[in-house]
Amino acid sequence: MLTHLVMTIIGTDRPGLVQLVATTLADNGGNWLESRMGHLGGQFAGIVRAEVESERADGLVRALQGLELKGLRVIVHQEEETVKAGAGSAATLELVGQDRPGILRAVSAVLASHGVNVEELASERVSAPMGGGTLFQATIRVSVNSTEVLAQVRTDLEKIATDLMVDMQLHPEN
Repeated sequence: MLTHLVMTIIGTDRPGLVQLVATTLADNGGNWLESRMGHLGGQFAGIVRAEVESERADGLVRALQGLELKGLRVIVHQEEETVKAGAGSAATLELVGQDRPGILRAVSAVLASHGVNVEELASERVSAPMGGGTLFQATIRVSVNSTEVLAQVRTDLEKIATDLMVDMQLHPEN
């Protein structure tokens, strides 16, 4: 039987951090399945999903937690079975506007009120071209139960877009 692990990883950014995690996984019988990683504010942060034979899971977890001695904090969540993805269809929300506090709070409140699950979120602040100032932009991949819910979400997002001073586009994925 396989045990599935989801790890959060953070440490001061430097060369070799991915190799450190990959070697620890491989040396302890783990198989790297998927990940999202990046450099943020001088830190290297990410999430990794891996699998390992159940009888080797405890040893792998100890080895990963031992990476803290090398400056990399790893928090591990174990599951005996893979969590199945939720039913529904996928959609992508893209937004851009003048940066200000509260944009994601307002958008995520609309999504949560309709039971929409955020599956992936990427955001950044960038310099506005030709006008100065700072823009906030985000791409949010969501799972929606039905096309009716997606239509309601679109309507509610359009209502708040003007107050937030952002342009939003919601695209169903095929």
